[in-house]
Amino acid sequence: MDNTNQKKALINSEIALFLRGLIIGKVLTLMVIGGLLWWLLKPNLLSRNSVNSSSNQSYKTVSNTASSFQTVADVPTASFNYGGSTAWASIRQLVDSQIQSDRPELQLRYVDPVNASPGSSSGIRMLLDGKLDFAQSSRPLTDEEQAMAKARGFTLEQRQVGMDGIAVVVNPSLKVSGLTVDQLQQIYLGKITNWNQVGGPNLPITPLSQRPEDADTVIFPSNSDLKGQTLGSNVQYVYSTTEAVRQLSKIPGGVYYGSARSVVPQCSVKALPLGQTAGQLIPPYREPMVSPEQCPRQRNQLNTEAIKNGSYPIIANLFVIVKQNKGQEQKIGNAYANLLLTDQGQRAIEQAGFVGVN
Repeated sequence: MDNTNQKKALINSEIALFLRGLIIGKVLTLMVIGGLLWWLLKPNLLSRNSVNSSSNQSYKTVSNTASSFQTVADVPTASFNYGGSTAWASIRQLVDSQIQSDRPELQLRYVDPVNASPGSSSGIRMLLDGKLDFAQSSRPLTDEEQAMAKARGFTLEQRQVGMDGIAVVVNPSLKVSGLTVDQLQQIYLGKITNWNQVGGPNLPITPLSQRPEDADTVIFPSNSDLKGQTLGSNVQYVYSTTEAVRQLSKIPGGVYYGSARSVVPQCSVKALPLGQTAGQLIPPYREPMVSPEQCPRQRNQLNTEAIKNGSYPIIANLFVIVKQNKGQEQKIGNAYANLLLTDQGQRAIEQAGFVGVN
């Protein structure tokens, strides 16, 4: 190899060595810079991890504090009789079955009234007479019921656990846009007797109702001047909501009011919008309305939002009626109300089609 070639080889070798050193130097520099940055940011990273860990722990704590049937204390171990409002039927089927599954030490037995239709009124009477340990009601206690309890040496307490609406249903063929609360009341007092008086066809109105002493729901509030007035002579009395719905399918001019949760999903009747004024009619069902032809493939659902925000004009509160006698009845009544007021109980009440209060 001549001198020229030797010089070229030497130069190439030195260039390669230089480039290798340069690359290694850059890598080492980047490693040093990266390490320095990691060291400077380490407190922030640790702090962030600590915050995330704290947040996760906080979330777990919140999740674990949700109340359930298992968390309720002082639930008596025995078998108890209860009864009352037919509007509570879906709660008895769905919620009470869950309670007894989670708390098997508590046994609940529903008792029908003898020689009376089942409902809030008959349930409260049975509680007063010592035939029930607590009652389910879809209306508030009356002054007369409180007076009867006091005369027997105890008091009654009503504990609200949910909300329902009172819906007005008619024959599906009836063409009427809706009713005001006053028009509904005047119909049942016998003052409005034909549908043409409220914008409907020339057709006599046939009001159906449970007897006042057995009523499950009320359209005359206790603070109303109309409370206690005699219903119209054209009112036809029925044993239950089931009977009323069956009758309405046969009576073109028939009308009935009852628990919205019970009547709104029915295929053989049509629920009417209600309002305090004719310009503010609110449907008890979620719009759009499901027609009878679409039912039972689809069913109308309760307008829970209108009930929850108070825009629906007639609300029925759901009460557990507790006998305040410092005995076993008071203990089970309070325990049952406490079970329904847990997070689990309120979710179950909403699953049953009602509106919770918590």
